Amino acid sequence: MVIALVITMLVLSWLLGQRRRETATNDPYESGIVHVGNSQIRISVEFYLIAIFFVIFDLETVFIFAWAVAFFDLGWEGYFAILLFIFILGVALIYEWRSGALEWGVKTRAGLRNAQMQDSPLAQQIDQAEQDEQVKLSPASSGSGELQ
Repeated sequence: MVIALVITMLVLSWLLGQRRRETATNDPYESGIVHVGNSQIRISVEFYLIAIFFVIFDLETVFIFAWAVAFFDLGWEGYFAILLFIFILGVALIYEWRSGALEWGVKTRAGLRNAQMQDSPLAQQIDQAEQDEQVKLSPASSGSGELQ
């Protein structure tokens, strides 16, 4: 019976299959669809990051579904275990959200940027220039109260 099914499928695919071969058929891109433009485009890292987060939280639903199926057999221990599991995942989601992992675009951490800027010679020059401007514009420095 299996052999008859295999032979039937092969005959049907030969009868219903494409007769004419196009130049794009042998290209290794999208099953013979003619491609337009350059296929070597740069994809943002955020797409991969979101995909990884999706896989992690998708697996969470698998574990919660398995817990729901065995809900009555697990008792209170299973209930507290799933509460702990959901709490840990909630903390992880809040951490991702607060750290900016779910935001698109340029990411800079203000604390890190400020710490790096304080130690750089350029930041010290900028601070010195701002202080010089403040001294130059202050009314107490001229004695007459007018701006120089």
